[in-house]
Amino acid sequence: MDLTLATREVDGRAVVAVGGEIDVYTAPKLRDCITDLVSAGTYDIVIDLEAVEFLDSTGLGVLVGGLKKVRAHDGSLDLVCTQERLLKIFRITGLAKVFVIHDSVGTAPTA
Repeated sequence: MDLTLATREVDGRAVVAVGGEIDVYTAPKLRDCITDLVSAGTYDIVIDLEAVEFLDSTGLGVLVGGLKKVRAHDGSLDLVCTQERLLKIFRITGLAKVFVIHDSVGTAPTA
């Protein structure tokens, strides 16, 4: 399975809708997307994981790395996720306490 990325702006924040699998093979594509946004001066990002079918430790590492990049500029990287199997990964790893996880893009605060 491949990874799809679609970036749009919602209420002054960049929203990256991610679909497919985030694994060792596809995670660099997401990392590059986040890096490009930060390089362009976008520091408030929402990663929409609603269409993600699989997430491994490499994908988690990319999300944590992205969070560090935006925080270096006093920005934020929030997640949108309602899938229990993905939320369980965030809880087990302790990352549910690190990331702000919303039910929808609409509930993510604006910049």
